[in-house]
Amino acid sequence: MKKIDLGLKASSDPEQIRDRLQYQPNVFEFYTAENDFTRDGLKRLAYGIDQVKDAGINHIVLHHPMRYREYFTELLTPEAKLPELYRFIEQSSLDLLQLAYDKNVQVLIHGSYSRQTAEFLSLYPDLEHAEEYVFKRLDHFKDLGKEHVMFENSISPVFYYGDETLDAKILAHDYRLAFDTSHCFIKWQGDNAKLMTALARLKQNIVHYHLVDSLGKTHDSLELGKGKIVWKNVLPLLNEDATNIFEIVLKDQTDALEQVNSFNYLKTLEEKLDVNI
Repeated sequence: MKKIDLGLKASSDPEQIRDRLQYQPNVFEFYTAENDFTRDGLKRLAYGIDQVKDAGINHIVLHHPMRYREYFTELLTPEAKLPELYRFIEQSSLDLLQLAYDKNVQVLIHGSYSRQTAEFLSLYPDLEHAEEYVFKRLDHFKDLGKEHVMFENSISPVFYYGDETLDAKILAHDYRLAFDTSHCFIKWQGDNAKLMTALARLKQNIVHYHLVDSLGKTHDSLELGKGKIVWKNVLPLLNEDATNIFEIVLKDQTDALEQVNSFNYLKTLEEKLDVNI
């Protein structure tokens, strides 16, 4: 069974980094934003990576920014129709991948989002064309990033986990995967069986987990144990070689309490399962 990491998430804000480092995590994920991609912003992010490395943390993930101005950074974005957004997605990804090679860290890119997906889908003849375009973009970043890039699931119709045909296509492309448990659970409206099937089927390609609970209806990002995911069934299905963080909504961004609570919940459960095995 996988040994659960204390994986914490923060922005490049020094106060957030100081808060996370006090817990001595095994894994650190930087949540980047549009302002990290100015000259000063990239310097600040690089300094933050060095600070985390100096604290003895070797597993570092850079999460691609979720938004650019009023838009989500959808890989669906067609260059001809939304050139500025397309250029930001491309350049910010290149910037992160350059950091990943320079600092020997990982980059996480979302295969899709959900809140504006319908708007972006309307730019394509049908879902099939949109999906093919996204896979071309994923292939592009896979070729550039190689062992430094991974792709995360959404709850959108375009790139999600748990559908047998789509999972087979994802595996055929041999992507390195980030698996968000809550996204999969919400996509299937709280169906634990679907979640377990997806975890088992994709296990060999999963390199990183976002361990998050949910009620299975909306994107609620709950502490573990406060939603409806059956964690005792999840634990045995996790890839032993993958890293993880706890991507929980925080009441205070300078206090990782809810993330740490989730780690403690899972460690307690892990100990109980070990006793019973």
